[in-house]
Amino acid sequence: MSLQLPLVLASASPRRLDLLKQINVIPDQVIAANIDETILKKEKPAELAQRLSIQKAQFIHAKQKDSYVLAADTVVACGHNVLDKAEKAEEALKYLGKLSGRRHRVYGGITLITPNGKEFTRLCQTTVKFKNLKDHEIKSYISSGEWEGKAGGYAIQGLAGAYIEFLSGSYSNVVGLSLYDTMKILESGGYK
Repeated sequence: MSLQLPLVLASASPRRLDLLKQINVIPDQVIAANIDETILKKEKPAELAQRLSIQKAQFIHAKQKDSYVLAADTVVACGHNVLDKAEKAEEALKYLGKLSGRRHRVYGGITLITPNGKEFTRLCQTTVKFKNLKDHEIKSYISSGEWEGKAGGYAIQGLAGAYIEFLSGSYSNVVGLSLYDTMKILESGGYK
């Protein structure tokens, strides 16, 4: 029986780790990839998600060459506007106002680099529609603090789930990692 080489998750997200555990994929190490996440001029949201997942994987693989390195990035976009991680209540308020009553897209870039340096990458897209949010609903959500550090200023797996009128695509992608696409990429790379 051959020994499975280690898997490193290149992420600081506890949600990604929890999602992987749901499908019985337990990384041997979790290492955050500290890269510059600045959007490039004329870069589309889908391109951003894919590029960042690739760069995160490459950054960690350079230090962990004898491991499988799995990286992901989630980008929430309203039209061509990227809604970053909300760090302040004012940002979350602005984002929720934009998302209220309309559809937006959540892009998930996923990259795996194998121990022999082969790169596999996938892009997942989920369309989400919020109901028309009333002022008191937005205020209540802001006071919950769930928006802190979340792309687009919301966490679908929490209170915001009650505001989702429509979803097409991967639910787990909106949480932080498409489980279907992750399993496909791990299989493609030969990770058992």
